[in-house]
Amino acid sequence: MTMKRILHLLIAIIALGSLFSCEPVEDRNSLPAITKTAADLKFTVAKDATNANKVIMTNLDADVIPYWSYSDADGNELGHFNTNVAEIVFPFAGTYIVNYTAYTRGGAVVAAPVSVTVTQNDASYFSDARWNMLTNGIAGKTWVFNMVTESPFAFVGSGYVNKTVEGDWAWFPGSINDVSWSGVENKDWGEVTFDLNGGYNVTVKQTSLTSGSTQQTTKSGTYNFNLTNGSTNDRIALNGGLEILHLNAYYTETMSGFTFSDVRLIELTATSLRYAAIRNDGVQVVMNLVPKKIN
Repeated sequence: MTMKRILHLLIAIIALGSLFSCEPVEDRNSLPAITKTAADLKFTVAKDATNANKVIMTNLDADVIPYWSYSDADGNELGHFNTNVAEIVFPFAGTYIVNYTAYTRGGAVVAAPVSVTVTQNDASYFSDARWNMLTNGIAGKTWVFNMVTESPFAFVGSGYVNKTVEGDWAWFPGSINDVSWSGVENKDWGEVTFDLNGGYNVTVKQTSLTSGSTQQTTKSGTYNFNLTNGSTNDRIALNGGLEILHLNAYYTETMSGFTFSDVRLIELTATSLRYAAIRNDGVQVVMNLVPKKIN
């Protein structure tokens, strides 16, 4: 099960947990002995008038037992229930499919799937400004290494205290745009893109760490953005073994124990993304990224 499916399922459980016990499930044998077709089914699937992320599903036929399920646009089931009325809040923009089945004494009658489009993310769910700084919301945001105004690579001390703007990360040996000291090859290292379009989506276009090679691989997946008060230990964790963008500084060649799947956020603003890879003995090295310019 992907992180996206887990997230949606947890949200559905939270939103609907109180509904499962609202009404008892009837026995089909107690229903009227009538025959129904899909054309006879009476139900509604509607957006809430005051919340663009809420969908209300209502069974209007007392002679059937309703069963609802809903999925994302890829067909991944996100949840199900069997109450006459239920409300679901979808925090992510995207297209969702609602399926309604009416159980009668004679069996099940399946309605045509109903497509629901949510056009915006839940503003309250992503109200922290750091979400927009990192992802630009639904539209997404692409980051590349800063190879122009400062080194794309730096150090932080073992006693570093992570804050949004402050800290001892701001030590860049050599001239402001000299990358030669760190052993970083000056080439296109690729890019990393975060977005909130239907889920926590990340795509990493990574250039080969082999000197002189410009071969690139592109991988997509999901991520966790773990926020803390005062940004003292904000982290970006990529799922499924996916690694965040990195380069062939000396540590990738001579030092083992670094992880690029769970990095510590050092600075995040609208124009700067700095994250530290942490070695198993606590040593930290920082990668400095800036937003990709759109031509």
